[in-house]
Amino acid sequence: MAMKRRSFAKTSLAATAMGGFPFIQLNAGQRKRFQVGDRAYELEEGWSQVDHEKTPLKDCHEMVCLPSGELVLLTNEPKNNVIIFNTAGQLVSKWTLKMAGAHGLSLGGSAEKPTLWITDFRGRIVETTIDGGVLREIPNAVACGAYKENQAYNPTETCLGPDGSLFVIDGYGSQFVLKFSADGVFQKKFGGKSTQPKNHGRFMQAHGIALDTRGDEPLLVCTGRIRNEFSWFTLEGEFVRSVYLPGAFLSRPVIVGDELWSGVCFGFLPNDYRMWQDRGFVLGLDRYDRPMAALGAEPIHCDGEGVLQSPLMKADDGPFTNVHDVCANQDGNLYACQWNSGKVPPFKLHRV
Repeated sequence: MAMKRRSFAKTSLAATAMGGFPFIQLNAGQRKRFQVGDRAYELEEGWSQVDHEKTPLKDCHEMVCLPSGELVLLTNEPKNNVIIFNTAGQLVSKWTLKMAGAHGLSLGGSAEKPTLWITDFRGRIVETTIDGGVLREIPNAVACGAYKENQAYNPTETCLGPDGSLFVIDGYGSQFVLKFSADGVFQKKFGGKSTQPKNHGRFMQAHGIALDTRGDEPLLVCTGRIRNEFSWFTLEGEFVRSVYLPGAFLSRPVIVGDELWSGVCFGFLPNDYRMWQDRGFVLGLDRYDRPMAALGAEPIHCDGEGVLQSPLMKADDGPFTNVHDVCANQDGNLYACQWNSGKVPPFKLHRV
């Protein structure tokens, strides 16, 4: 499957190489506007209508869109871990599990009865109802036999497989992906820590995970933030391929139709290629995982194979600081959640 996609991508890129690869620029106007091919997004920094003195935020870690269209935000503010907005940015409800390490949020259940999977990087993973009732909890990695005693376990994200199996990515711990059966029994782990480029299928800060259903068969796509790459695996944990995105210290992958979007939480400074805060942006890849959009970054350019050329990806002086997640709703709007950014609510990128 992966070879078919890659071969097709080469053909498609060769056909468009003479015209150059699309890039993104920030245009002046009443609202800041980002152009992405033949579509545009207008930035709404004041989208949230919630009184955040009464409903405080800390880090806006992740957001998902419910089948109803309501938007669920996860924050590590113990007073209200979960804040639910309507599409106008008004408060629908809020509740808490009193988690100071609330980090990962993904959808479960069904369209008729959705649930939330919440990951606390201190080691707790729970499935809840939309209104905060705890349905079940996944056992700790040591308790279930995945890790040895005293092996670091600080999970950051989960996703569900087509059969209901649960994948947990240990992004702040030992850098493995743990697979559980639909009824919560540990089955296997794969991945592990490495900063060496030749060690494909390994991670350094394995920050996020998602089910990628864009190909002939579903795959897992995982973030290696420090390695500036996404890696794809079969559902049994076999490495398939990776994409290197220099300058992008990535957050979780989010599949939106045929595209992949991610928040970039850290970035480079001019002539300084270390990991800096306040250098985030929003990154979009096309259906063949070629960079197509870097909202809040300098223009990006690719060669005929879709490989980034100099200059490397770097943030501009746009509106973002440390983008931790991107969420899309049914209308094609995007929402950018930010970590350590002055407790600001998510920004809306309104598709026009």
